[in-house]
Amino acid sequence: MLCKKSSEGYKSLIAGVNYKTLVHGINTSLHEFILSEGSIIPKHSHMHEQTGYLVSGKLKFILDEGEFISDPGDSWCIPGNADHEVHILEDSVVVEVFSPVRQEYLV
Repeated sequence: MLCKKSSEGYKSLIAGVNYKTLVHGINTSLHEFILSEGSIIPKHSHMHEQTGYLVSGKLKFILDEGEFISDPGDSWCIPGNADHEVHILEDSVVVEVFSPVRQEYLV
């Protein structure tokens, strides 16, 4: 699967959190998130391992092991079933890989 850059196809997950699936395979899916300053992704968990990279902006992750402020160029890997919450401190662009594929993001 190949994908050309496009500004179309974004979906709203919650207020201030928009995403689109870029590509996916059998085991992983790659997504871009556009996040608005002041938005909060509430505490949640899912079975997927979540590996991400902050392209631009600033985020605060709240994890069981503490808080992590992420600046552009920082990356993370959150294990499956781990509780996490994210506060968007500045307008941000994030690229994340999920394994297994986030089927609900493909619709």
